[in-house]
Amino acid sequence: MEKRQLRIALAGNPNSGKTTIFNNLTGTRQKVGNWPGVTVEKKEGDILKFGYDMKIIDLPGTYSLTPFSIEEIVARDFILDENPDVVIDIIDASNLERNLYLANQLRELDCKVIFALNMADVAKSRGFKIDAKKLSELLGVPVVFTVGNKNEGLDDLLKTAIELAESPLEIPEERRVRYSNDIESAISELKDFIELRVDSSFSYNSRWTAVKLLENDQIIKDRIIEKVRAESENILRKAEKLRGKLSKRLDDDPEIVMTDDRYGFIAGTIKEVLSTSTRQRVDISRNIDLVLTNRFLGFPIFIFFIWAMFQTTFTLGAYPMEWIDAGVGYVSAFFAYVLPDSLLKDLIVDGIIAGVGSIIIFLPNILLLFFCIALFEDTGYMARAAFLMDKIMHLIGLHGKSFIPMLMGFGCSVPAIIATRSLESRKDRILTILITPFMSCSARLPVYIVLAGTFFAAHAGTVIFMIYLFGILVAIVTGRLFRTALLKGEDAPFVMELPPYRVPMMKNLLIHMWDRSKMFLKKMGGIILVGSIVIWVLSNFPQNIQYSRDYDSQIAQLHQAYEQKVSSGESIDELRLLQTKEDFVERLSIAKEAERAEKSFIGRIGKAIEPVFLPIGIDWRGSVALLTGFVAKEIVVSTMGVLYAAEGDAESDALRNALLKSGMTPLSALSMMIFVLLYVPCLATIGAITRETGSVKWTLFNIAFTTTVAWGMSFVVYQGGRLIGF
Repeated sequence: MEKRQLRIALAGNPNSGKTTIFNNLTGTRQKVGNWPGVTVEKKEGDILKFGYDMKIIDLPGTYSLTPFSIEEIVARDFILDENPDVVIDIIDASNLERNLYLANQLRELDCKVIFALNMADVAKSRGFKIDAKKLSELLGVPVVFTVGNKNEGLDDLLKTAIELAESPLEIPEERRVRYSNDIESAISELKDFIELRVDSSFSYNSRWTAVKLLENDQIIKDRIIEKVRAESENILRKAEKLRGKLSKRLDDDPEIVMTDDRYGFIAGTIKEVLSTSTRQRVDISRNIDLVLTNRFLGFPIFIFFIWAMFQTTFTLGAYPMEWIDAGVGYVSAFFAYVLPDSLLKDLIVDGIIAGVGSIIIFLPNILLLFFCIALFEDTGYMARAAFLMDKIMHLIGLHGKSFIPMLMGFGCSVPAIIATRSLESRKDRILTILITPFMSCSARLPVYIVLAGTFFAAHAGTVIFMIYLFGILVAIVTGRLFRTALLKGEDAPFVMELPPYRVPMMKNLLIHMWDRSKMFLKKMGGIILVGSIVIWVLSNFPQNIQYSRDYDSQIAQLHQAYEQKVSSGESIDELRLLQTKEDFVERLSIAKEAERAEKSFIGRIGKAIEPVFLPIGIDWRGSVALLTGFVAKEIVVSTMGVLYAAEGDAESDALRNALLKSGMTPLSALSMMIFVLLYVPCLATIGAITRETGSVKWTLFNIAFTTTVAWGMSFVVYQGGRLIGF
């Protein structure tokens, strides 16, 4: 017998635990965070349990079925248009009143709904006692207690969902949401009017449609125009007429009165089902916030946390980085020993191992950075960071909620840009998207570690922190400019839930780290491997180089002169003579390699673009590295690893020594870090900008603007530093 297939949608308020339950049900590893707006698009997972194939859909969080942001529209459209077998509304049991608003709206839909009272343990610890049986009777909907992060109640939830899916659709009388007499009369009149003018192709519940039209829901009005067409004008005119009558009679907009009616029902329900223990309870989150969100202490503490994150990333990451570096050196030495001299050997040792190896050693730093970001998210501090940044964000015409995607940009710009879907205003979304690339992503971190570790070793962590801070500053100034000149508009009000502080689960932190490390490792075997091979080919061909000097004969002459001096029988300091000979040989070898590199294909490319980068202190090798960074920022380091591989082995120490010998100074290194920070994001980010703005023009503008700003800022840093004698 073929297994029954069910589609179960998880809906609910932001930060109610939907994604945690989704992860535990399906075994997938979607991002989990203790701040609103983590899920910005629907996710799907398949499970086989109790004899059923079930597709679980994790919808973005929404506070109501009258959506404002893109993520809320995604959630409502799925419930309305895709008709899942069961909708499970995940309710934060510790915040029952707020969560029941969406639950109350779901009752109005003729679909099969279950209410999952999640975080039941948190509610209990706060002294709340909920009568689930009575709540089920009052609402006419099955109610199940769950503790998502501990897997408690999830089997009962699935069994209830299966039972409900297999039962006929019966809407009990208790489930009918009732409004005041005037509202009910208008709903009934509009409902009958709609039913006479639509056919079976219009799938929305007629009563719910009438409610939404009376609430002046623009999306539903658009759907009426799209689906009903011939009669749409009559339906909308009738709805507007009834709205006008209600406004005069009630002396207020119908949507406000209907919202009041819903909250009145919720307040009555809360009195019936919720009791609070009389014992005195200490609100730990509120006490912590007295310090962390204090108007004087909050911002310095936030800056300290960010500084500590980068200091920890650099200092703690140094130890495993050395181990991986040594391992790369051993691998390089092994292949250099076992392979015969050939182009293949050079490709493997100087191309693949030198290129990929120069990036893989930064894996510990990347993991530590993502661990710290996950820590901010899971504890609830991420939302506080947005709250603290609200006043600063208002300087650029945005609000604190926009800072969350920007802060996510420290990890990766792609999910950060997707996260702007949580913003209600399109202008706010575009503005946030345009300035988010200035937030330094983890792909840029290896470049900073190499350059800061080479030229600012004693203060590398602080220098990296200042680079990130500079990116935030440029984003703020740029945002103000864009808001004034390109995206004019009023500041949107900032209303954002501050979730309670929670002790993060190590499992979630490790999942977050592993997911990001998988992305990093995939790049190792993909774009960075290919990039390293391409860079090696370009730097090693053509092979018939016409040198300006006969380096080989000059080196041979040095060896011959040394042998003659030693065998002459004269009294000499043989050790000192040997050292002098080796120094001259090394200089000639470096000069030969430099000329060979300059006359290779990549050298010709570098020399062609070098005039653009010389004013900011970057030579042709750095120019080529920056050029490859247009594809992915990690390739900047792998390119340098390949270009300098001939001067040492694949280890990072050799790259640092080569950088010191190349003539690069601390000032030019700082200029290069500033350029890497600010210039055009990688191809994946460019694709995300195009998708989220829906405009190629905005994408091209972003590429041109960020690159121009990068060059201008690097010019100011380099030339200004030279003027003051830095």
